[in-house]
Amino acid sequence: MAVIVTFDVPEGGQDLYEAVVARVTDGQGFTRLADIPAAGLVAHLAGPLEGGGWRVTDVWESAEALENWAKTLGPVLADLGFADLQPSITPAHNVVVA
Repeated sequence: MAVIVTFDVPEGGQDLYEAVVARVTDGQGFTRLADIPAAGLVAHLAGPLEGGGWRVTDVWESAEALENWAKTLGPVLADLGFADLQPSITPAHNVVVA
């Protein structure tokens, strides 16, 4: 079952987001799902929170795919000072993509 994963980072911003992207893509950037070195990413959205901060929302094809990605993402977040960052994870009822 697909899962929706949302990170709200009140003390983060676009600079943090870009730093994470640079690290997980070896500096190549992220303009298509295949740029992320993980199987199972269905959709990715990122942008500012009203009042400051940053939100990243992903849809993963399964909890297992997310767990595999966490093995890459977790150390990157920890290295950037966000080891305690915990996402909201909910099961997806419906996922529609182009």
